[in-house]
Amino acid sequence: MTLDALLILIVLAIVLALLKWRRCSRALLALAVILLLAAGCGPLPTWLLTRLQSDVAVDTPIAWGQRNAIVLLGAGTVRVANGGPVEASLFAYGRISKTAVLYRACRQSGNACKVEVSGGDARGLGQSEAAIYADDLQRLGVDAADLLVEPRSMNTWQNAQFSGPLLKSWGADRVLLVSSGFHLRRGMLYFTHFGIQATPVRADYVNGVWSWWPQSYNFTVVDLALHEYAGIARYRFYNAMGWNVQATRAGAL
Repeated sequence: MTLDALLILIVLAIVLALLKWRRCSRALLALAVILLLAAGCGPLPTWLLTRLQSDVAVDTPIAWGQRNAIVLLGAGTVRVANGGPVEASLFAYGRISKTAVLYRACRQSGNACKVEVSGGDARGLGQSEAAIYADDLQRLGVDAADLLVEPRSMNTWQNAQFSGPLLKSWGADRVLLVSSGFHLRRGMLYFTHFGIQATPVRADYVNGVWSWWPQSYNFTVVDLALHEYAGIARYRFYNAMGWNVQATRAGAL
């Protein structure tokens, strides 16, 4: 996304130069250089991600309820080369590990605990994220009887939409939402829309890397952040236009 914007600016600058619109051409080239340095050298990704993750930067103690549900949001799957098995993606393991840690803490509290794994087969690999993650969680000590699997959702909006009935049917009085720090603001927005009052728990924290030379990593995390901001903006725009499904009453679960 960011590199595409850079390429467009450069191409437009070249076209304007050929048309002898030199001032406009130089302005676009200057804008391209500013974007290159701001994104690639760290200021832009750091600013964008700090704003996204400010609410979950500090871990807070969990006050467990009588019936606790830990909702794990997916981060994709991959197929191992040469027709190998389907596995959780690189970005999913922090979320899976954090969920297992929370589950053990919940069990130690003596209260009822369930883990809801939400995620369908968005990449068309033949197995849902929920099924793959559920297997990983069992290997980390989560009891199969304590797993609630939601294998249909193809995005964060559907994660929230399809989780509601599962959590309501089990009667959860405490919901934790586990995802990457940069993803939680949008996730909480969607879950709240469907009446799910959850506590956000970050599995990881992503930041930009400051450098004298543009880094490809920084462009990647800028795109991650912009994807989240776009999702939040789209939600608010759809709400204003009345295009979202009707919001569920807060706390209705």
